[in-house]
Amino acid sequence: MSGGLAEAVPAPRRFRLPHPLALLAICIGLAAALTWVLPAGRYDRREDPVTGRSVVVPGTYHSVPAAPVGAGSALVAIPRGLAEAGSVVFLVFLVGGAFAVVDRTGALRRAVGRLAQLLGERETLVIPVACIAFAVGGAVENMQEEIIAFVPILLLLTRRLGFDAVTAAAMSVGAAAVGSAFSPVNPFQTGIAQKLAQLPQLSAWPFRVATLAPALMLWIWGTMRYARRTRTAPVPDDTGTALDTAPLGRHGLILVLVAVTFVVLVFGILRLGWDFDQMSALFFLMGILAGLIGGLGVSGTAAAFADGFGSMAGAAMLIGFARAISVVLEQGQVLDTIVHGLFVPIAGLPLALSAIGMVAAHAAIHVPVPSVSGQAVLTMPILVPLSDLLGLSRQMTVFAYQLGAGLCELVTPTNGALMAIIAALGVPYGRWVGFAGRMVAMLFALGIVGLVIGIALGV
Repeated sequence: MSGGLAEAVPAPRRFRLPHPLALLAICIGLAAALTWVLPAGRYDRREDPVTGRSVVVPGTYHSVPAAPVGAGSALVAIPRGLAEAGSVVFLVFLVGGAFAVVDRTGALRRAVGRLAQLLGERETLVIPVACIAFAVGGAVENMQEEIIAFVPILLLLTRRLGFDAVTAAAMSVGAAAVGSAFSPVNPFQTGIAQKLAQLPQLSAWPFRVATLAPALMLWIWGTMRYARRTRTAPVPDDTGTALDTAPLGRHGLILVLVAVTFVVLVFGILRLGWDFDQMSALFFLMGILAGLIGGLGVSGTAAAFADGFGSMAGAAMLIGFARAISVVLEQGQVLDTIVHGLFVPIAGLPLALSAIGMVAAHAAIHVPVPSVSGQAVLTMPILVPLSDLLGLSRQMTVFAYQLGAGLCELVTPTNGALMAIIAALGVPYGRWVGFAGRMVAMLFALGIVGLVIGIALGV
C-alpha cells in the first residue's frame, strides 16, 4: 500500500526561469509598479565639455511630481523601447540575413568542416583562442552587439567539434564581457568613467592588466571545464558531398569577402567612429555580394535574406523589450531615486566596505540601466565627490564601477545584447545563468580582492 502511494507521488518539478521574452515583460511590469511605490525625484543635469554628454550635478537630487506609469503606458513603452533601440534591432536583422545568404552558398560550412579536420584531437584549443580574441574585442571596444555577426560561425564550429551552444556563448559574449569589465582601454566604460573622474586616459593600466589576466584565465578554465564535461559526438556535416563538389573558387571568394567585411568593420569602429547603422549597411552589402558570387541570383539572395530575418526576429524583439524597462523608469521619474537611494548609505561605511558597497550598488543599478556608458554618466559625477570625502582614490572608484556594471553584463536579463546573442545561439536564459552564475560570483570575488589590494597600495 505504502509502495503504491509512493509511486503515485509525482516527482518534484525543477524550477525553471520563464522564457526571456516573458521574463522581460515581467520586468517591465515590475518597473511600472516601482513608479507607484518609489518617490519621484531627479538630479539636475549639465553638459559635460570633456565627454560631450549630459551628466548629473551632484548634490542636486530633489523631489518632483509623481508620474506613476499605468498599464497602458507600460504597454506603449514596448514599441517605444523598440524604436529607441532601432539601430541595434536592424543590425540584428541584417546580420542574420547576411549570414543566412553566406550559409546558403555552403562556403561557411565547408570552411568549418576543413577547420574541424585540421584540429583533429586538439579541438579544445578553439576555446582559449576564441576567448582571448573576443576578450580583446571587449577590452578594446566593448564588443557586444557585434558578436551577433559571429553566431552562425560559432554554431557551426561548436557543433562540428561536439560542443554545445553554451560553450559558444561562453567563449564569445562571455569572454568579451570579462575583457570589458577589467579593461584598461575600453572607451565606452573605462574611458568615459576616467574622463568624468578627471583621470588621465590609460592611467593605472598595469593594475587593470594585472586583474584582467587572472580573470580571463578563470573564465577560460571554467569554459573548458564545462566543454569537456558536456562534449558529445560531433555533428556531421549534412551537406558534405554537395560541398565537396561545389566550386571551390566561389567558396574561397565568399570566405575572403567575409574576412574583409570583419576587417572593415573593426577599422570603421575604431578609426571612423562607426555606429550600428554603418555596421548594418556593411553586412547588408556583404550578403548581397555573397549571394551573387555564390550563384544564388537576385531572387535566391532575397529569399535567403528573408529566412535570416525570420531566424533573428526573437533576438531582435528581446533588445526592444529590454530597452522598454528603462523607458518606464525614466517616464516614472524614479531612476534617479534608485541611484540616490543606493549610494547615500555608502557614505557611512569604512573605506574598504564603502568601495565594496559601490560595487554592489553598481551591480544593482545595472539592472535598470543596462548601458555601461549610460551608467557612468549617471553615477560617476555623484560618486567622485563622495569618494573624495571618504578618502577613496578616484581610480578605485572607477574600478568599482567597472566591476559592478561590467560583470553584471554577464547575467542581467535587461542586457538586450546578451539576451539577443544567447537567443540566437538557442541557449535558454536559465541554462546560461546556471553556467555563468557561479563564474560571475568567482569573478566578483577576484575583483574585490583586487580592489582591496589596490586600496592598500594606494592605486
